[in-house]
This record gives sequence, C-alpha cells and structure tokens, in this order.
Amino acid sequence: MALYFKRAGHGVTVFERFDEPRPVGSGLILQPTGLTVLADLGLLDDMLALGSRIDRLHGADASTGRTVLDVRYDAQRGHRFGLAVHRAALFGVLFRAVQRESIAIETGVEIETLETGERATLICGNGRSAGPFDLVVDASGSRSKLRQRTGDASAPRPLTYGAFWASLGWRGEGFDEHALLQIYDKASVMIGVLPIGRPEPGAEKMAAFFWSLKPADVERVRAVGLDAWKERVVRLWPECEAFTSQIEDFDQLSLARYGHHTMKLPAGRRLAVIGDAAHSTSPQLGQGANMALLDAAALSHALARMPNIEAALEAYAKARRWHVRVFQALSLAFTPFYQSDSVALPFIRDRLVATVAKIPPAPQFLASMVAGTVIDPFRRIGLTEALWPDRFGG
Repeated sequence: MALYFKRAGHGVTVFERFDEPRPVGSGLILQPTGLTVLADLGLLDDMLALGSRIDRLHGADASTGRTVLDVRYDAQRGHRFGLAVHRAALFGVLFRAVQRESIAIETGVEIETLETGERATLICGNGRSAGPFDLVVDASGSRSKLRQRTGDASAPRPLTYGAFWASLGWRGEGFDEHALLQIYDKASVMIGVLPIGRPEPGAEKMAAFFWSLKPADVERVRAVGLDAWKERVVRLWPECEAFTSQIEDFDQLSLARYGHHTMKLPAGRRLAVIGDAAHSTSPQLGQGANMALLDAAALSHALARMPNIEAALEAYAKARRWHVRVFQALSLAFTPFYQSDSVALPFIRDRLVATVAKIPPAPQFLASMVAGTVIDPFRRIGLTEALWPDRFGG
C-alpha cells in the first residue's frame, strides 16, 4: 500500500508496532490474484526468484490412501499457477522495495485510535499524536483497534481449529516440489507439507509443515510430550519423518489461531481498512495474503480514478465487495469438511465430493476457487492478468 501511494506522488508514513520491521508466520501460496498485484508493482520477478511454483493441491485419507482432494491449476485456461513462499520472502521483497523508495517507517508505535475532522490524526499508546493525514489505511490485522471507527465494532468469531506451523528444511524424497500435499484423518487431523522456496536469496530451500489442532488442546498435546506427537504424525504419514526429525522442541512450532469476520463497509471518514482487519477467515482456500494485495491495488486505483478521497473510498469498497463476500462464504462453507469434529462431513468429502470433483465443470470451478478467480477481481480494480506471463515456461 505504501509503495502504491508513494509512486502516485503522495507523502507516506508507515507505523509499525514492532521495534524492528520483521515477518511473522511460516508459508503461504501467492495465487494468480496476488501475483498480478506484485506484477503491477514491478516485483513479480523478485518474488518468482524465491518462491516455489505450485501446480496442484492434493489430499489423501490417512487410513485408505484414497484421494479426496485433487485441484490442478491447469484445469483453467492459460498458464495459471500458485507460488508458495516463506512469509519472510514476501516481506523481504516488499520491505526492500519500500527502502528503495525511501518511505518513512516509524517503529515501536502502537496505534490506539483515530480522530477525524477535515483530516485524520492517529493517537498512539503513549499518548502522542501523529498527523494530521489526508487518509489513514488500517492494515493492522484481525485484532484491529481502528476498525470500530468505521462503525463496525464486531470482532472476528474464533474458529474451533487452528494449526501448528513450522518452517523446516526441504526434504524432497516422497514429496512433490510443485504441490501442496495433505493427509487427513477424518476432519480432526490435517497434516500438510508445502514447499516454500527460499526465505531470502542464497538461503536453503524450505518447507512449511503444519498440523491442525484446536488451540484449546495445545496444552494437552504439550503435556503428552513431543515424542508422542511426532510418533502420531509419522504413524499417519511415514514420509513426514523427514520433517518431524528436524523438530527438537515445541518452541519450533508456532500456533496459528483463526477467526472469521467480514466488514460490511471497509471504510470510514478518512479511513480505509484492508487485509485481515477488513476480512479474516480460515486459511483453507489460501486467499488471505492475496485478498490483502488485491485490497491495496483496489484502493490505489480508486484514488487515482476518483476526484476526491470520499469518492475513492466508496469506489474501493464497491470494487472489493462481491469478491470478498464470495470467498469469505466459500471458506466458511468448505472449512468444516477439513477442520472440524464432524463425522458426517469428512464421510461426504471422501466419498461424494472426491467423485463429483472429477466431473466437469467441477475441476474448473475448484481451480478457479483456489486461484481466487471464481469472481473476476481484476475488472473493477483496473488490472489484468496479462501483467504476469508464465515466467517459468511451459
């Protein structure tokens, strides 16, 4: 967002709550939507150099080996693909670009609230004020404190399941370097291995390893012990010993908690809300970072087209409305099939959904759902997928 603003000629200040800007989290998949935004920013080649191309998502039942998820990007027209990356890689590419543009960053700042009049002033945790600004963009995540300034004071509804995540060295034997692979035990256990390329140039290749569980069960899992947990993982998916052997302490595992929330209007007076602050959900469809990138592009292009900030905020909200709502609904609907205590839903998933998914146009629909293009997000924003030709070839 800061890059878009600076390149449009605006003065920009980024307020960061950490004492030093740094990434948080393990891996993610940049979908064709997010890659298009990075191409628009001129950063696609930098990102491609670090990430791992993903051509398919594959899931199997742990006990039978039956394929219950098989999504291939090439089911759609064109050369679409995903790009799995370490969060540090995405952060680094964007952060280095911001440094090249000499954009001001103030660190160690906790924003508490916002005062608006003719312009906007930020009120920080230590009582100091910052501003005034013509526009404030809230990109502070699902626990946003500024969101209530739009009149939407609701908080994300916690989801029952979260996940342990770890970034580990890539071990290729038995795994596909161009696929997200998952194993399920009903819907209560989901194990995943995602090749995520390199966190920075010259580093070793890595994988994001994850195990779904309820945050409420974390202390019980810890109490049973690391060896018992690792033994359970390997019993369900023997090849994963190549990754569990790299885990020597529970501290290597980060606990991700998920919540679901969709703002009706992600804007207020002199305020725009983007990313998880505006819409958070389960990562089941892998859309979070991509939706945030689309938000940034939509807001930037709205400001460039509209005669004033008020009209631009209205255009931004309109441009993102249906794409956000459709994917939030899809995520909410699909998540219980893969992360829940249900016995019936995984039974349906394994026997009915897996069969129907092979019959056209289901493969095309699933591919567009994963790619983020069930509803075209580009037309209202003013972008085109032609910005990112297939740089991998073939």
